[in-house]
Amino acid sequence: MTIKAIIKSLAICAIAGGVALQSAQARDLRLAPGVPPVHPAHTPLYTEFVTALAEESDGRLGGQIMGTEIASLGNMRTAIRSGLVEAGLLLPAYFPADLPNFNLIGDMALLGTNSFAMNGAVTEYIATCEACQQEFSRLGMVYTSTHTTDVYHLLTNRPVTTVADLRGMRMRVGGPQYSRWLEAMGGTPASTPVGETFESLSQGVIDGSIASSADIISFRLEDAIDYLTYIGLGTFHSTTSHAVGQAVWNSLSAEDREAVARASTRASALATQRWAYEMPAEADQVARNSGIEILEADESLHEATRRFAEEDLIYAAEQAESRYGVSDAAAKLERFQELVEKWNGIVEEVGEDPEAIAEAINREVWDQVDFSSYGT
Repeated sequence: MTIKAIIKSLAICAIAGGVALQSAQARDLRLAPGVPPVHPAHTPLYTEFVTALAEESDGRLGGQIMGTEIASLGNMRTAIRSGLVEAGLLLPAYFPADLPNFNLIGDMALLGTNSFAMNGAVTEYIATCEACQQEFSRLGMVYTSTHTTDVYHLLTNRPVTTVADLRGMRMRVGGPQYSRWLEAMGGTPASTPVGETFESLSQGVIDGSIASSADIISFRLEDAIDYLTYIGLGTFHSTTSHAVGQAVWNSLSAEDREAVARASTRASALATQRWAYEMPAEADQVARNSGIEILEADESLHEATRRFAEEDLIYAAEQAESRYGVSDAAAKLERFQELVEKWNGIVEEVGEDPEAIAEAINREVWDQVDFSSYGT
């Protein structure tokens, strides 16, 4: 073998050894989205999170995605606290008594008119809300970012365009404000798990669901509903995209904690892009191909919704204080409204682009955080 060939061979071995060493040193976190792969909270929220973790940490961190048989949305709190899951999708609306301060602003669905803006507003609010941070600490978890759905509409097996059409209808709801809205319109809310929507509709247990039209794809509802009514009932933003277990967080360096937060923010922006912008267009086509009639809510229903939203701000603050002991709820809601306006402006400035939104959140939120103490 020539000297040149020997040098080349040694170089290849060195590179291979370096890659193997880096791979051996990489730490794969056990990740649980709690939803099936077709759902945007799995793909891209978790698939892209794995990629972003490696990039943001220079290969020190990675992830292994676990299925719903390991951890579902309903038992995610227990799965993370026990250490079975090291980072998972936590929906605060499932645990109102544990996260009342988060749910105070998560409950304000009707404030959401732009999904990307709600990513920024919620992330900034929770990251800088002392009471919210204390709630996560008591649960043994750390907050990293939020993703947001498309604005919600009505997916039903009866036509709905007016307030009168909603009277007597039993519908699945995804949060307290939707329950209050439906009751104000004369309907009855049902706390049906989202994964059981198809079965409940098919069996006539419920008459419809207040949800993103993307649910037609995510939960195969094209054979369970006959009507899709556009009304725009705000966004579902009561989400913690990747809630990290306290023990895991404590074991990470400040640099790697920041990498997790930035990776989470990137994945959340991509999930919002998928959920709020791409899937609704696909769902519309699926609906049309399946013979689902697409309707528009009339002005009377829009006006009734606007009146409800104004009055509900006061009611929500009172309920949060009296039922869950949230202090200064009205002032907290006012601050959140200000952040929503701020982020609506930022989105207008940078555009509805997931990379630009993630960069803005990193600049406005995570660049201001001391990761040597955040979450500890």
